[in-house]
Amino acid sequence: MIAFAPLQGYTDHIYRNIHARTVGGVDEYYTPFIRWEHGGIRNKDLRDVDPANNTTGNIIPQVIAKNRDEFANLCDTLQQMGWKRIDLNMGCPFPMQVHSGRGAGLLSHEQDVAEIFNEIKIRKEVTFSAKMRLGWNNPEEVFRLCPILNESHLCHITLHPRLGISQYKGTVDDNQFLRFYEECTRPIVYNGDITSVAQIKEVRMRFPNLKGIMIGRGLLSRPTIAKEYRDNIVLSNEDILKTTLIMHNELFIYAQSTLQGETQILNRMRAFWEYQESLLPKKSFKKLTKSTTLRSYHEALASL
Repeated sequence: MIAFAPLQGYTDHIYRNIHARTVGGVDEYYTPFIRWEHGGIRNKDLRDVDPANNTTGNIIPQVIAKNRDEFANLCDTLQQMGWKRIDLNMGCPFPMQVHSGRGAGLLSHEQDVAEIFNEIKIRKEVTFSAKMRLGWNNPEEVFRLCPILNESHLCHITLHPRLGISQYKGTVDDNQFLRFYEECTRPIVYNGDITSVAQIKEVRMRFPNLKGIMIGRGLLSRPTIAKEYRDNIVLSNEDILKTTLIMHNELFIYAQSTLQGETQILNRMRAFWEYQESLLPKKSFKKLTKSTTLRSYHEALASL
């Protein structure tokens, strides 16, 4: 199983739909997390998880919560929308969420985790999974949770083997992942720094009992990586760029038809290219991500 990790500001329902329709190879797409604030969920987030807006691919909505009450409110909303599959974010390293006790900040609050998992147990009509890190600033945080995780009914646990405090700096800690892989009895998905088909195969070989692999930034930078793995092929940069441009054209049509003014359109399209520096000529990449007018953007695009 290959899963597309959620990235705030990038993998919204438009991007997910386009990727599934034009590229494929991904078995599960996870939505950026939705959160409970000021007594509700932002309309923008509700639109993103609206089943009517998620027309292709196997979509899994993700929630982030600091306690059982927030988690229950989020689950109630998603269930009322018809969702029967929910992922819990216990790994987000963004300080604003961590300092509120959410994401990686939840990992050190064992009692809150236990109460959330008790809520999971009573919602038998929903299948749950969880995505987490090794801890916020100590890998022992996740290992202290292993008894709770092992007793849970989670369909799988996705582990990104970094500490939250590290953000995305440094390298993943596969030694700690191996320890978790051996101590956790629930099915496990590997996540972290996968950028090539060769790496997918290497991780699969090292951890043969994995349920799957989740890829985030690697799929943004190389949208074909899951398809290449599924079909056992390695595409040339030219073929990857051709596929990427097909995605781009569909996204650009959407941006022109729904967004207002050059600034909004350019902001959306510049974000599309941000992770693809290695795929593009240096000059073209700089022009695409720095364009201030649609005219200059089109000129940069034509150079490809």
